[in-house]
Amino acid sequence: MGVICMSDRHMSDREGKHGRHSNHQSDRQRKPSRRRSDRHQYPERGWIQFLILRMIHENPMHGYQLMEEIETRGFVLSARLESGAVYTILRRMESRGLLTSRWEKIKSRADRRVYQITDEGIKALKTGLETIVRRQSLMENLVTYYNEQFKSDESENS
Repeated sequence: MGVICMSDRHMSDREGKHGRHSNHQSDRQRKPSRRRSDRHQYPERGWIQFLILRMIHENPMHGYQLMEEIETRGFVLSARLESGAVYTILRRMESRGLLTSRWEKIKSRADRRVYQITDEGIKALKTGLETIVRRQSLMENLVTYYNEQFKSDESENS
């Protein structure tokens, strides 16, 4: 079964265009990192692929439609998704066999690539969601502990 890389962007930063852990000069030049305040405006890198798989499982769609749906549903907190990053993730997911695509021809508009989840993608989505469900009880336990131990501190400081 194909495995979703939970950090495509991180992986591509390490690998560069010349292969894994390349020392090629152009690969050493890094894009400036996001400001600390921008870090949580997007779904975390590892979750965006599960989100994409879920949404395409619900309904095959093209990349722009996918970005619009993500924003409409409130999965992006305050900024627009970078379209280049989304299309890169879609193409990588397709190359891993998690998605397929076909060109849809539309009169009076540009053709667009519509993505559909594969059986392999469904397996990856199911496995990832099962992991999330298992982790949910841990998160609930930690939230309960926080509320019991620290929540009253916040109201006292106000």
